[in-house]
Order: sequence, then structure tokens, then C-alpha cells
Amino acid sequence: MDTTLRTTTAGGTGGTLGTRANASSRLVPTRSSGSVDDAAAATTAASAASAAPLRANGSAAKIASGLQDQVAGAQQALDYLERVSNQLEALKGELTAKLAGTRNGSRLQLEVHARQLAQTLAERKKTGGGSVDNNLNYSTKPATQRFRIRGLDIASIKQSAPLNISFSVGSAGGPQMGVNIEPDQSNQEVARALDRALAPMGVHASLDENGELVFSTPESNWSSVKDSIAVSGRGRVTTEELPANLAPQLWNVGTETGNADALRQSLREVVQALERVHRSQAAASAALQAASAQVSDAATPPPDMTIAIDDFGKVAASTDYESLIALTSALVGVSRDRVLALLGLR
Repeated sequence: MDTTLRTTTAGGTGGTLGTRANASSRLVPTRSSGSVDDAAAATTAASAASAAPLRANGSAAKIASGLQDQVAGAQQALDYLERVSNQLEALKGELTAKLAGTRNGSRLQLEVHARQLAQTLAERKKTGGGSVDNNLNYSTKPATQRFRIRGLDIASIKQSAPLNISFSVGSAGGPQMGVNIEPDQSNQEVARALDRALAPMGVHASLDENGELVFSTPESNWSSVKDSIAVSGRGRVTTEELPANLAPQLWNVGTETGNADALRQSLREVVQALERVHRSQAAASAALQAASAQVSDAATPPPDMTIAIDDFGKVAASTDYESLIALTSALVGVSRDRVLALLGLR
């Protein structure tokens, strides 16, 4: 009885906690061109039927591979946040010492630490895993860029109500989405209405901590959004990027003009940033644990793995040409690292 290899594709290679098998294969005996008896035909049908669960459980590899970006992002975020936390702690100590006058030469140390932190913050987009925003907040979603639209604020919108506003995003004008604003709507309702209109275009609206209207979009989308938002009656509008809360490059802690008030303000910023970093570390750790658990749950059940191994062994024991072709095709690109990673999913 000849044998062939029936393959299913489960994606590309994966990362640390799971990989996607390029050729997650299922070995299925097939009927030969010659005559076979009923018993052999029944055996073939049974073997083919047993393939279905394993192919279905190939979704386990897909689920695991779908978590790879989240896992990698959380790991990178934790590494990045640890660096930032250590630098903030060092700055906190130096600022406290300088304010208390208990350490000689702290001005130079402050200058060095502030410069190091500014450099680390500047590298965030490259080393933060894409999930830490410029205020050091972590999210399982891509980091966002917050901005304002000049002349479009809650006060002016409500003053002009009832009002219909249409938005478009894109260099060619893009699709237009409109929203009606009524005089009796609350600030929060106005923000939600704007958010519903802008969401299909990858932009969101909300109220900040001061109750002011603020817009946001994924950082990866910012370059295509910032100069291409148009509002009905006004045409292309000016967007203003909201800066990060922490800006050590603007401090004067290392200069002679530094004063106690400026140092205390810098210390407050450092302490607040540390609190955000600690919250983000906890959130990233929780996300990593959740993703690891999902990868574990998505592992192929041992009984199906046993069937696959048994089928593979049967074909491997055969020396006919078709079996050898099936085996070599299945093993192309299967490295030792990929096998170990797949075994780690169990």
C-alpha cells in the first residue's frame, strides 16, 4: 500500500513561547492503484478519518502563533520598563540628595542621569515592544499618539450646536463621516459622538484628565493622519501632537540656573513617572502570563500527537519512492530550534 503525505499550513515561524509550523503534516495511507481487499480499504478509511482531528488541532499552532506578537511585545516592554525604572530611581535619589544638600557633585550626576533617561525615552518606539506609549503606559494594543485639532474643542463645538460636522482622513480626501451635535448633549456625549464618527478612519476622540477634547491614533498611523484630517467648512486642519509628560531633556538640573523650585518640579515628575512605570510593569507581566497560559491551552492534545507520531513512523519505515518524497517534503525547513519550540507548547 502506497502512502502519501497530506499537509496543512499553520503559518510561519514563531518566537519564544510557540512557533508556527510551516508544514504541520499528517501522514495518511492511501489506496494503491492495484486491487485491495475490503479490510485494507476499511483500514485506509479509518486512517483518513483519524487525520481530521489532528488537522483541526492545527488551529492550536495558529492560536499560539497569533499570541507571539503579544508575548514578544510584553517581554520587550518589561525589559524596556525595567531600564526606565532603574534610571528613574537613580534620578529620584540624585534629586532628593541635591535638594537636601547631602551629596557633593550631585549636579554632574544629575546631568548624566537626565541625559541617559532622555536617550532611553527617545528609543522607546524601537525598544519598547510597540505597546508602551510616550507617557510610559502599557497596553496590549499598539501604543497611540495623542493630539488635538486646533480650533476643535468642547466649548466651541457646544457653542455652535446644533451642528453637523463631517470628517475625512487621507491625502485624497478619504471617505467622509458625519456627526450631529445637539445643544443638550453633555461633554462626554459629544466626545463619544465624535469618537463613533472618527473610529472607522482609525482615529478616536475622548476627554482627557482635565475634561478637554483629545484625539488619538496608533503611533504607526500618526504620520499618515497628522497632516490629512479635514473638517467640513474648514478644510484641512492643523493637528498638535501632545508631548510626553516626562521631558528630562528640558530640565535645567545640571546647570547653574537650576533652582529649588525647578528641582522639586522635576522630582514630582520623576515620582509620577515611576508610579506609571510600576503600573505598566504589572500590566505587562499580567499580559505575558495570560498569553503563556493561552499558548499552553492551545497545545495539541497528546492523543492526537501520538496518532501523528505513529503514522509518521509507518511511512518512515517504508522505502518506496513516494514515501521518501512525502517525508523529505514534510521536513523541508524544519530546524532543530523549531522542533524544540513546538515541543515546548505541550
